[in-house]
Amino acid sequence: MNDPMANGARAAARRLASQYGPSLADDVEAALHSQNSDRRPDQYADPVAVASLIVSAATLAWTIYNDLKSRASNPSPEYVSRTVITQIRQEHELTDEQRNVITVTVQETLTAPADPPPPLS
Repeated sequence: MNDPMANGARAAARRLASQYGPSLADDVEAALHSQNSDRRPDQYADPVAVASLIVSAATLAWTIYNDLKSRASNPSPEYVSRTVITQIRQEHELTDEQRNVITVTVQETLTAPADPPPPLS
């Protein structure tokens, strides 16, 4: 199934695994499967919380991208990143590290291939 948001989240997990550990991919898969939950993490300190941040950022990035694309030309990844960060900051204080995770996630979500490699597990 082609799901750009999930593909982007998985790509971001692969890109950030060296920084957050090899279990990040599994944590992102778990977060993807539970993304319909109404519960949101209060902070992003451990790999599971980083995985939740990745999935939240990928979901929001894809929503924002499609909304902006329907109203104008293709928005840049930088513009989408700033918009995602601004929206998440309305509910959470973000560290520089978390902003980096969001930026990487947005970049990967907007450039994820249609047929990505299978999920890491």
